[in-house]
Amino acid sequence: MSTLMMLLIVWGALTVVLILLLIYRSTLSMHEDDQLFLDESSKNLREEQEQVLAKMNKVTPWVRILGTASAVLIIVIAGIAVWQQMNQG
Repeated sequence: MSTLMMLLIVWGALTVVLILLLIYRSTLSMHEDDQLFLDESSKNLREEQEQVLAKMNKVTPWVRILGTASAVLIIVIAGIAVWQQMNQG
């Protein structure tokens, strides 16, 4: 198996994980409210929103890391493919 094919497989796996994280993050954001809960009667709602926000804060760095890694990897793959084509002819 060529280096280019292995890089494409790694890129595909990274991109699949990135897409799954983006879907998860979007489902979390659907449960996010744009309200501010000040009184104690809505304590449960406030706690739920804090949990959603904590989950979003955990997912966001991974989305950025995987997005960057996916972009860099596809640029590297394109560079290798161009380099191989130039050296063949």
